Amino acid sequence: MEIVYEDSQIAVIVKPVGMESEREVPQALQTQLGGQFLPVHRLDQNVGGLMVYARNPQAAAELSRQIQSGSFVKEYVAMVHGTPEPEGDWTDLLFKDSRKNKVFLVNRERSGVKKARLTYRCLRCGECSVVRIRLHTGRSHQIRAQFSGHGYPLVGDHKYGSRAKETAPMLFSCCLEFEMNGPRRFEKLPHWA
Repeated sequence: MEIVYEDSQIAVIVKPVGMESEREVPQALQTQLGGQFLPVHRLDQNVGGLMVYARNPQAAAELSRQIQSGSFVKEYVAMVHGTPEPEGDWTDLLFKDSRKNKVFLVNRERSGVKKARLTYRCLRCGECSVVRIRLHTGRSHQIRAQFSGHGYPLVGDHKYGSRAKETAPMLFSCCLEFEMNGPRRFEKLPHWA
């Protein structure tokens, strides 16, 4: 596993597609580096990219506080079917069907429905477009559900409407910004972006 940065408070890594972020990655980090690694956010198993792990409860509490306050910035790149507008700001209502482990856009508030907001800009437009996305809320399958719901499913995301040959969503956590002994910014793009 690629370690991007590590100190006594945090470890920033590139999570490989196929690894589970809340148990498998901390165990692999413990084997690779020693010590404890506490997850403070997650990525779906079939999604790769930058993640930060706390190395002690105090760092975990501070990162969690920043995530809750909205000061922790997470950006992604995705390859989507079709050509969305050059940039967008989407606020949608999402409902998660836990039995199907799938999220749906709905048009009215009710029990279990949560607001979700993201902004994006196109990096490359065409039959398949590459978009850079900033999450303003952190909902389960948020990017996948919102882009599919707006008619632009992620390439390789068969659960949300892609018919492409790729076997995993073309989605990558490319940028993290937060405070930990000063401002921190980590950025890495996948080869296809």
